[in-house]
Amino acid sequence: MGASAGTTLQATIVARLGLTVGVRVFDAPPVRGGLPYAVVEEPVLQQADAAGIAGRAGTMSVSCHDAGERPVRLRTLVGSIEDAIEGLSGDVGEGWRLVGVRLTRSRLTRIGDDRWRGMSEFAVRLYRES
Repeated sequence: MGASAGTTLQATIVARLGLTVGVRVFDAPPVRGGLPYAVVEEPVLQQADAAGIAGRAGTMSVSCHDAGERPVRLRTLVGSIEDAIEGLSGDVGEGWRLVGVRLTRSRLTRIGDDRWRGMSEFAVRLYRES
């Protein structure tokens, strides 16, 4: 059996966002590197099986990091990421299909004097025929 649904979903979103949002996208916080960047957090999934179908449902988050006096650039980045993820559907690899994605929460917070973080959380649903 291949990678888990969560690992597969995370890798797919990292790859797709890397092609569409114009900043570096990681699957874990980078040790070093410039701003801005985005981190696709590990999804939190639970079983949602049906007859003959393996299913997972849960949440996944993307955090965006930037610096500046005001979060103008970060707002644009967060909006681009939310649009890109809400538009995802279909095959994500290893036989898993993303059949539902919905933004559930989004916020910007100041971290320190000139650092900002944007967090977007999504409800997700995946299925794979058994």
